[in-house]
Amino acid sequence: MTASLRSVIIFVFAALAIAGAELAKEIDGARLLHYVFKPLTTLSIFFLVLQGKPAISQRYRKAILTGILFSLLGDIFLMLPSDLFKPGFLFGLLSFLCAHICFLYALSSDCRFFARPVVFIVIATLGIINLFILWPGLPPSLRIPVVAYVCLLLSMAAQAVSRGLVLRTTGSHSALAGGLCFMLSDTLLAYNRFNAPITHSPLLILGSYYLALWLIARSSYHAE
Repeated sequence: MTASLRSVIIFVFAALAIAGAELAKEIDGARLLHYVFKPLTTLSIFFLVLQGKPAISQRYRKAILTGILFSLLGDIFLMLPSDLFKPGFLFGLLSFLCAHICFLYALSSDCRFFARPVVFIVIATLGIINLFILWPGLPPSLRIPVVAYVCLLLSMAAQAVSRGLVLRTTGSHSALAGGLCFMLSDTLLAYNRFNAPITHSPLLILGSYYLALWLIARSSYHAE
């Protein structure tokens, strides 16, 4: 199976996961569609990386694979109903924090960290502004984990952008776009959860999230 065909399957699975979340309040059983295809999409992205050839480097690919596995774990925790598993959001947050550590390690394996200071300053400023807006709505018990997560997320995104500007390869540009999409997805998720509900939030949040993972996955191997 070619990488292009695997990507088509990933986008079909993602569409089904998003449709299940969007229709859950209107159609009985739609939530089950979301529960099945949300982790299945992430797992499919894992195999896209695993089978993508040739790899940019084995160290880079292994770090990306580990990050996607942590993302899969985070997917599962975040979709659990709060009445079934109350600390689900915190566990999901910690899983994605570990994912971003892996992604940051990969992105720093062939490009010096903080290679473009201006990029880090701009992205950090955006993060501080968002935290300032969201802070009143954050439960006190989540403030420290959220701040830690934001720091890792922004570092990963800034490194992805810096690396793309330094290396200027197809793969590095893919990771650059993926880092920015991840930042967009998590920002939308935070505003939807801690500020005000966003119309069609599953479409916007999951759409940008799966795009982010797919772009990061594609950065791990030379495209066909």
